[in-house]
Amino acid sequence: MDVVLNYLKGNQKRFVEELCDYVRFPSVSAQPKHGEDMTNCATWLVKHCKAIGLEARLCPTDGHPIVLAKTPRKKGARKRHFMVYGHYDVQPPEPFELWKTPPFEPTIRGRSLIARGASDNKGQNLAHLKAVEAYLKTRQELPCDLTFVIEGEEEVGSKSLGAFLQKHREELRCDAVVVSDTGIPSKQHPALTYALRGIAAFEIILRGPDRDLHSGIFGGSVQNPAIVLAQLLAKVHDAQGRVAIPGFYAGVAKLSDFERKQMARVPFNRGAYRKLLGVPELFGERGFTPDEQRTARPTFEINGLTSGYQGDGSKTIVPAWARAKITTRLVPNQQPAKVIKAVRTFLEKNCPPTVTLEIKSGHGAEAYMVSPRSTNAQAALRALKKAFGREPVLLREGGSIPIVNQFQKILGADTLLLGLALPDDNAHSPNEKFDLDLFAQGQRMSALLWRELAL
Repeated sequence: MDVVLNYLKGNQKRFVEELCDYVRFPSVSAQPKHGEDMTNCATWLVKHCKAIGLEARLCPTDGHPIVLAKTPRKKGARKRHFMVYGHYDVQPPEPFELWKTPPFEPTIRGRSLIARGASDNKGQNLAHLKAVEAYLKTRQELPCDLTFVIEGEEEVGSKSLGAFLQKHREELRCDAVVVSDTGIPSKQHPALTYALRGIAAFEIILRGPDRDLHSGIFGGSVQNPAIVLAQLLAKVHDAQGRVAIPGFYAGVAKLSDFERKQMARVPFNRGAYRKLLGVPELFGERGFTPDEQRTARPTFEINGLTSGYQGDGSKTIVPAWARAKITTRLVPNQQPAKVIKAVRTFLEKNCPPTVTLEIKSGHGAEAYMVSPRSTNAQAALRALKKAFGREPVLLREGGSIPIVNQFQKILGADTLLLGLALPDDNAHSPNEKFDLDLFAQGQRMSALLWRELAL
């Protein structure tokens, strides 16, 4: 094992340079103008996988291509098989003016690599590839057979991956899936994430007059859809921070004493957390800690709010429409379709007849949970402890990775979530970064993981 770990230690400079090459691709899946960049990034990834000794190919889909790569197999050898999942697509970099350096020109500042996609998810999935490279280049036998699936649509709902999993079900059948696309509380607290929140996304559209109206001539005689939308959204939460939509909390399970104790193991400083977020004071559902609020309780969030004139100066109108983009984060036992139905019923009941209401449903996924006491989870915890030299913690994560439910349903495999991102990595925000020490420790953790899982 030492020869593998020494290889990793001795090649960090090159690994960082390769990560810089990876993040230079503006692989923004949400924007059609980057279609060619998506293909170029996936092609680079296939070439890189082949260069380190993997069998790799580009798999076309109805959307962006998927990279499939495998470790060499020995005929007759019976090893456990694990799938490593990641994504090469990234969030849109806008607003550009808030970036201190160009988003696709990687910049190293101290021990951080700053670029869109550095943390989410290119740095994290490249760490696993580098661990496998260390085995292959030093001619050390891997204890497990590994298959990498790196897709290009995670940031837009993984639209093509479900069909891909169905088509390649037998080829991908595995003992578990390993995903590094989550976070850890700090560099001193390596973590296994055993639960993710689900999601239900939708858009609310209110229409009033059939065109923008002069607010001086017609204002006062028609309902303003922007005001109606503001009034509707103001009814969603009560003063205690709870979602006031009837049926919203149906089926939500109470946090167990074990879970609350695990969460309490992570040091929390209210002032430091408030400063990190840049808010004058924290707010959340009463009766729960901030960590519980952001990871283990359902939420209703306004992601975007638009109506009327947005240019310089003023334009005196009653706008013809108003819209809001919404996501609800869901916890185990909540069903996205049922939540959307409850929201629709609530809005229809409270919407006045002076405007028309439309709700456009978007992507959705159930929450995910795996037992931290399972054999595979315990192996992951041992690998974390050896790699970081610290006792790992168990986390619930507030974000969503919709595809993990399909891994379970299609492949029959649970997912081990072994994140490497820090809370201040600015995922989905300007000035995204990735800690290069965690990049190296992630490689070490991955190399050790396969030995632990093979036991």
